[in-house]
Amino acid sequence: MHIESIPMWEGSGNNYAYLVTDDKTKEAVIIDPANPQEVLPTLKKAVDGGVKLRNIINTHHHHDHAGGNAEMLKSYDIPIIGGKDCEKVSKTPAHGETFTIGDGIKVKALHTPCHTQDSICYLFEDGEDRVVFTGDTLFIGGCGRFFEGTAEEMDTALNKTLGALPDDTKVYPGHEYTKGNVKFAVTVSQSEAIKKLESFVGSNKQTQGKFTIGDEKQHNVFMRLDDPTVQKYTGKTGRVDVMSKLREAKNAM
Repeated sequence: MHIESIPMWEGSGNNYAYLVTDDKTKEAVIIDPANPQEVLPTLKKAVDGGVKLRNIINTHHHHDHAGGNAEMLKSYDIPIIGGKDCEKVSKTPAHGETFTIGDGIKVKALHTPCHTQDSICYLFEDGEDRVVFTGDTLFIGGCGRFFEGTAEEMDTALNKTLGALPDDTKVYPGHEYTKGNVKFAVTVSQSEAIKKLESFVGSNKQTQGKFTIGDEKQHNVFMRLDDPTVQKYTGKTGRVDVMSKLREAKNAM
């Protein structure tokens, strides 16, 4: 499995599209190609080199993730897999439904409603190699805003659905937001894991694929709702209340 990150709107949205290719068959998918003018040159180079683009995959319907679909279809007339509200969507996989890319990559759709109700994260497995594309649900050191959902839904999405994945699963989020997430995290806790993440972002511009679900359980305060230090910061002990207070505080930064 080969993953190529394609940064979009650097300096403003700091989004990522991802081109994922099966090493053997060269079959590939493009995830969240929201800004075609930045994505298409990379795709052309890949396709000219033998890559066979099979699908567009969307993590949710927001414009900065699915808004490039119509334009993309002009160049690549391929099915779109995504949430029910995504532009031009062809298929919405059920929670837990699997499909394959080429011979080697197995993909499982994980419904994670909260940021949007049609939010889907995708677990990609190729042998022992596991990665998850999390859109705007899970960021390195943070999570998405609760635009269409509740604190309870985000707790379920992060800590039950994504938190149940193997600890060695690498995380590929929809945005490069780690610097801002760490800035908030250090106000909540001064744990060694958070300090380590702070040090990493101080010397690395990009963090996608550099951390795992296991790492997130250590340095992501939104995945540490039972941590006494996090509870003390929020003044709450119930998981949903802690989640709610953390998001309110992060929103206010």
